[in-house]
Amino acid sequence: MTVRPIRFYGDPVLRTPAEQITVVDDRIRSLVADLLDTTALDGRAGVAAPQIGVGLAAFSYNIDGQTGYVLNPVLESTWGDVEEIDEGCLSVPGLWNKTPRYEHARVTGIDLDGEPVVLEGSGLMAQMLQHETDHLKGVVYIDTLAPEHRKEAMREIRGSEWFAPATASAGSAKASAFGRTSR
Repeated sequence: MTVRPIRFYGDPVLRTPAEQITVVDDRIRSLVADLLDTTALDGRAGVAAPQIGVGLAAFSYNIDGQTGYVLNPVLESTWGDVEEIDEGCLSVPGLWNKTPRYEHARVTGIDLDGEPVVLEGSGLMAQMLQHETDHLKGVVYIDTLAPEHRKEAMREIRGSEWFAPATASAGSAKASAFGRTSR
């Protein structure tokens, strides 16, 4: 069990769709433990496996004291109004943008025993479900921004200290939920 470093925007693993988990073995159990440890840091709402350099379909979450994980998650449904919500990302530290997200979301998947998992919620839970399942499709939240906002976000990313295209990881232990840096 380890807190793994977060991969930053520009790392190809963040743009690659995650592969389904076909066999739950010790490697997958270790991945889940690492995801849970990595999400447990103060202020983190969720971490997808690609964010720690693993191209498998899994994420962990920590919302309002509720922690857990989902293997092979599928964003089964979203409903309600689409709202522009302040959102950031551990893989894009320091940037916050108004991001379109549905008010409610539902994800299904499995646990380590192959049993069904259903996560459903509104507010931060719905935002996290949409954000983490996007990561598993190779989508970073800035991809969902309106073109003019995305252009500005890309300008900020290119000017940031942490950005280096196609690089490996650098630590982000002080980042909070969806990437805001602690002050």
